[in-house]
Amino acid sequence: MRPNITGFSTLRARSYVFRLPLFTRLVLVAIVGFWLAGLVPGFDIKKWGALIPDEMGIATLYRMNTFPFIHLNIFHAIMNALAIAPLLERFEGEYGTLVCLALFFGPLTTLPAFLYVGVEKFLVGGNVSVMGASMWVFVLLGMEAMRTSKHNPKFVIGTWSIPTWTTPIAILLATAALVPSSSFLGHLCGLVVGYVSALGLLKYLAPPEKILRWIEGKLNLLGRLPHYVSVDQKTYGRFGVLPSTNNTAAAGVPLGIVGGGQRLGP
Repeated sequence: MRPNITGFSTLRARSYVFRLPLFTRLVLVAIVGFWLAGLVPGFDIKKWGALIPDEMGIATLYRMNTFPFIHLNIFHAIMNALAIAPLLERFEGEYGTLVCLALFFGPLTTLPAFLYVGVEKFLVGGNVSVMGASMWVFVLLGMEAMRTSKHNPKFVIGTWSIPTWTTPIAILLATAALVPSSSFLGHLCGLVVGYVSALGLLKYLAPPEKILRWIEGKLNLLGRLPHYVSVDQKTYGRFGVLPSTNNTAAAGVPLGIVGGGQRLGP
């Protein structure tokens, strides 16, 4: 009898989705929601929320937080959702939901966006708009690669010994070659910020952990929000209180620990 591969895959996919932490879920829901909003007649969501260098100003700074959720089409949205989900899930599972919220609506989004706008407008002299969550993908790939390189500095392919930290660069080049409509500059800006963050050079931009823990406790976020991941996991565990622990040390925030436009992503 043949195994039911389809049923097995469906069960695994459902189990994975049900385990996703809160912020990761919200990002995926937002991607779907913004795509649906783009179907509304008379409303050009790409023109409204994409990162367009010549449209940036005080009144349009919101674009720095909307462009990762806006995609060219459903295929673009699905591919970026599949790419960001496992990376963001791991990040949130390690550092907490509140840290993710502070960083991804803060320096891990605004810094690559500012960098892109500055280079595109003042160095390249262009006005190419970008949109899509893959700038986040390359931020996280850069951080993961730098962290992995501390334990496994090189990997060998045949007679080649390749530094681990260069892996995202290979992905960057492959994406640019295979998906010509993707933004090489946008991805590069995300990767640069990911590398810099992993080196701990942006640690002073990280939200103070004491404040995050105070907010978490004051609002009782663990008790009120399903799938919420605690900032202080060594005390409270991933989704709640550990069976027994005497360790009150905090996990820390990642920026201090981990030393007609173009689309971002496939």
